[in-house]
Amino acid sequence: MTRRPLLPAMAFAAAALTALPGQALDLDSMSDAEREAFRAEIRAYLLDNPEVIMEAVAVLEQRQAEAQAQNDVELVKANEEAIFNDGHSWTGGNPEGDITLVEFMDYKCGYCKRAFPEVNDLLEFDGNIKLIVKEFPILGEQSELAARFAIATLQTLGDEAYEQVHDALMVFSGDITQTALTRLAEGFGLDAAAIEAQMDSDEVTTVIAENRALAQRLNISGTPSFVMNDQMLRGYLPVDEMQRVAAEIREN
Repeated sequence: MTRRPLLPAMAFAAAALTALPGQALDLDSMSDAEREAFRAEIRAYLLDNPEVIMEAVAVLEQRQAEAQAQNDVELVKANEEAIFNDGHSWTGGNPEGDITLVEFMDYKCGYCKRAFPEVNDLLEFDGNIKLIVKEFPILGEQSELAARFAIATLQTLGDEAYEQVHDALMVFSGDITQTALTRLAEGFGLDAAAIEAQMDSDEVTTVIAENRALAQRLNISGTPSFVMNDQMLRGYLPVDEMQRVAAEIREN
């Protein structure tokens, strides 16, 4: 297909749009006949050259993505204390890492389970990343029950016990019930009674409420969602994509 040449009305538009700074094409100053001719030539040009529309859409999407990324940077900066130093979230990986990866997760989320080995691979392959886990139960009663159990484990028995419970719940495929959680804890030789006594405490409720409030401020509505330093990574990402983002952060 050959491109339709710029006809008089299109030539006029091109000249107007590239005129001196501050000047703009004023359709109101045209006569009715000129305006109709102008519109007809634009329509004819776009019909003969539809790829121009796709080019414009690509430019628009790129600009929107850049605007979203900049907005996310500002959101992270405004909430960095709650994101990186809340005092109640479990941390793993390299505590002295030059990059911090924060994950908002739900134990009933299929994509969180899919991301679990990817995150572990990232920590193993890189060796210089600190991980912070935010319990963010949004998928119903079983999600809430599991999150309360995990947080209560951290609060009563510490980091190592939490890591055992967290990892087990991330690969757990059945219904999450109190009985199943008790058996899980007992399987690791943990004090299930102490964990269960803490599950409905104000301390556990506060952690969940603060994580939800933080997610709302960050415009996070799904899991998994990640923050890597000042970058928001919304949704599941394979390990190679997370490595690419980490490399870009280090380069900049």
